[in-house]
Amino acid sequence: MITKINKKNKALRIAGVFYLLLLSFSPLLLSSCGDDGPDVFDQPFVRITTPAGTSNQVVLTNVRAVNTYTVYLSSRPITDSLEVNYEIIVGNGLQEDVDYKVVTTQNPLVFLPGIYDVPVRVRWLKNPVDPTKDNTLTIRLTGNSKGYNIGFPGPDRVQSQVTIEKRNE
Repeated sequence: MITKINKKNKALRIAGVFYLLLLSFSPLLLSSCGDDGPDVFDQPFVRITTPAGTSNQVVLTNVRAVNTYTVYLSSRPITDSLEVNYEIIVGNGLQEDVDYKVVTTQNPLVFLPGIYDVPVRVRWLKNPVDPTKDNTLTIRLTGNSKGYNIGFPGPDRVQSQVTIEKRNE
């Protein structure tokens, strides 16, 4: 019985020390939340991702599927439409209507007020590829009607494009 009480007291002391440390660092943490510097993510931007939320994807040649690559708008609510331009860059190892078909024909993509994501769909067809060639398809955002950033703000412009590689099974 005394052992259980000692263990319980020890656990309470550890929890108390943890909370004491947390309370002592709270002013420091809160002081770093001020408006002293520029807020990079307060800038509106558009980005594109794979279904997994990444900038790269592998599609196998034995799969027939329509994949959706989503263009997202990150901004305060807009009051008029936003047009986003993109281009499709195809490697020398892929052929349209043989290896893939771009289903989305709308270019530019149009974001109406209240819409924050628009799909670009690609149908992948069953067909083996030559592994010595460039078997990639890239969807690259090229601009928009409001001059918003393309990709996440910052010099790397992460998610300004997605690259899909078709590989043999």
